Amino acid sequence: HAYGPTVADAVGLARSDMAIVNGIGYDRWSSQLLAADAPRPPIVLDVGDLLGLREGANPHQWYSPASVERVITAIAADYERLDPRDAAYFERRRIEIEQRGLAGYRRMLALIRGRYHGVAVGYSESIFEPLGRALGLRLLTPARFARAIAEGTEVSAGDTRTVEAQARNHEIDVWVYNRQNTTPDVERANQAARAAHIPIVAITETLAPASASFQQWQVSELTGLLRALEEATGR
Repeated sequence: HAYGPTVADAVGLARSDMAIVNGIGYDRWSSQLLAADAPRPPIVLDVGDLLGLREGANPHQWYSPASVERVITAIAADYERLDPRDAAYFERRRIEIEQRGLAGYRRMLALIRGRYHGVAVGYSESIFEPLGRALGLRLLTPARFARAIAEGTEVSAGDTRTVEAQARNHEIDVWVYNRQNTTPDVERANQAARAAHIPIVAITETLAPASASFQQWQVSELTGLLRALEEATGR
């Protein structure tokens, strides 16, 4: 899903005191803009560097609960470097977001992990892999299929047949797809799941709605997944 930076993006980065970039090959444009000469370079938090992930790894780390926790801690630490006099305030805010702000998110993760560990799930795109693994779900979709859909490259006929057969033969209990990227291959997989009466969950790569907080967005997605798992398993 290619994105080209705007003039406003360039100006915003040039004027920033701190910049958070995804890295892992996801937003190369940000690194290029940050490499430009600036009178006062910002503190840069590169999520890929923080997590020890290089280009080629799954860049969708906001779907990994463990990565989310590490990024929160790193953001607070960088704010404290930027403004040491207010370090106590930033530490209080970090504790508040972790203990209160993410409480509902953590409850949903624990509920699904505890009740549905090992349930077989198919998915259209690799954005779901970090979350699916964290929840202990059994991810059956060929990794090549999910990665090709995410990167916009050609899907092999063999992988397409496998995905459709998994639905048709009820090898998967739930099908998860990214509604922001419904390619013809994804639509065919969706149709196969519908025809087999397999519960379908729609997720998104970015905040939906755009005004939502991270935790509101993720709790909504987890709620949809929970309902589908309940429907599929009867528990």
